[in-house]
Amino acid sequence: MKRLAIRVRGIVQGVGFRPFVYRLAQESSVTGFVFNDEDGVFLEVQGTDEILRIMVKKIHDTPPPAAFVSEVVVKEEKLVAEEKSFVIKKSPPAKNRQVFISPDLAICSQCREEMLNQDNRRYHYPFINCTNCGPRFSIVEDVPYDRAKTTMSPFNMCESCRAEYEDPLDRRFHAQPNACAICGPHYELLNNNGKLLTRDNETLLQKTYNLIKAGKIVAIKGIGGFHLVCDAYNEAAVYKLRRRKNRFDKALAVMAGSISMVRKICEINPLEEILLKSPAAPIVLLRKRNKYDLAESVAPNNVYLGVMLPYAPVHCLLLQAEDVFVMTSANISEEPIAYLNDDAVDRLKNIADYFLLHNRRINMRVDDSVLRIIGNKPSYIRRSRGFAPTPLRFPFNKNNLSVLAAGSQLKNTFCLLKEDKAFLSHHIGNLANSAANNAYKAAIAHYEKIFAVKPQIAACDLHPEYFSTKYACSLNLPLIKVQHHHAHIASVLAENTIKEKVIGIALDGTGYGDDGKLWGGEIFLCDCLSYERVAHFSYSNFAVVKRSINS
Repeated sequence: MKRLAIRVRGIVQGVGFRPFVYRLAQESSVTGFVFNDEDGVFLEVQGTDEILRIMVKKIHDTPPPAAFVSEVVVKEEKLVAEEKSFVIKKSPPAKNRQVFISPDLAICSQCREEMLNQDNRRYHYPFINCTNCGPRFSIVEDVPYDRAKTTMSPFNMCESCRAEYEDPLDRRFHAQPNACAICGPHYELLNNNGKLLTRDNETLLQKTYNLIKAGKIVAIKGIGGFHLVCDAYNEAAVYKLRRRKNRFDKALAVMAGSISMVRKICEINPLEEILLKSPAAPIVLLRKRNKYDLAESVAPNNVYLGVMLPYAPVHCLLLQAEDVFVMTSANISEEPIAYLNDDAVDRLKNIADYFLLHNRRINMRVDDSVLRIIGNKPSYIRRSRGFAPTPLRFPFNKNNLSVLAAGSQLKNTFCLLKEDKAFLSHHIGNLANSAANNAYKAAIAHYEKIFAVKPQIAACDLHPEYFSTKYACSLNLPLIKVQHHHAHIASVLAENTIKEKVIGIALDGTGYGDDGKLWGGEIFLCDCLSYERVAHFSYSNFAVVKRSINS
């Protein structure tokens, strides 16, 4: 007989890890306990040497589908003679947070089947979830990940939901967002004057569908924020959306009701299909087919289309298999995505004709991720919902310094470095206005809180007028200013763990240069720490022409 203390780190909270360990313990007839804490999952197990060896291997090799195990540390402890069972203990208060938070996950096949089964008690319930799917990062307020520290805390589980939650053999055992139509969140349909039209689930789903098919624009609240939705086949509706949103040229993302519908409008290879169907459920850039027949205003003058599949239960209930809806971020161009009910109704009332709202608060807005397959590998265009805030491994931080990298002005993401982990934020966007500035600062504060990072150093762009640069300067921390194009090349080196010098070419546009001029089209001889500007595009001179007010 042995007793082992096992520390499991990674994405191990909110993904059914404690129930998984509990079931392993029951199958293995071992005693002990398991709980969540600020460092991940901790358990002690007592049994024969061979059984414990197999159990540790299963914890490492076959965790729950949504989990990611980064480390398993095993230590032998003294036997406890009086122990008779294996239990899940209450989480202790967090003091020194080390835990990772799971990204928001697309509805799983089991929940989808239940939701479409007329005999199931969650038939057509648009907030169905389990330990394998549903909201995570967007609803977390603090760690450890327990219901009381999420925006589900106002919803008290009914007897049936509580029984599932407390049954170790149930798929919803300790699923923190667990709910049903009796005890959980609900939707309501309003017009753009704020008048309530209906709260009846079946009525509002059918009415919302009919409105979209009739050419109306509906703002729909999902997992990480609002989408502006219209029929992608209706040219008048799509053009109206573009005009109201002040988005005149960029392609709009669409959601197809089925993979067969994706195949009808776009070319798609097996890797792209895997990405579309993955738990992250990102927007994937696909090449249009010759038979592509969506409204011209969806993606004008573009051979590619951004496509996603239904990932929230409400999407599955609204879209029929043959439908394609425009599903674009709910904002006026350059503003952050709307995610709070009152703010959305106020900001979007001149864009949306109707609002489909729910009463589960979103704590952190998270926009859709965008990927493209390049060279048989997925490449991130925008890393956000489904991926953030999963950390990236960063092996270069030898001094274990905590760093805030403030990011750029356009398409902003920031990064918090802690030991060998880089917590790259979800997509923030353009920091050109106060709403985006506030979203940026709130997101940094949230990441610092839940990941217990207190930056010792700040890094920012050389450009003195970037909001992110000004924010970094305001922190009164040791400051490292980084040339824009060197940052691009160094990020590629870090991502691929390349330490030696390379010839780096940055052709992304303009960046503030060491000489105070705008650089663009740069060729550097560099590594992650330093660079030599060996060649560049020539400077352009722009004449300033003064005109009279009447000219």
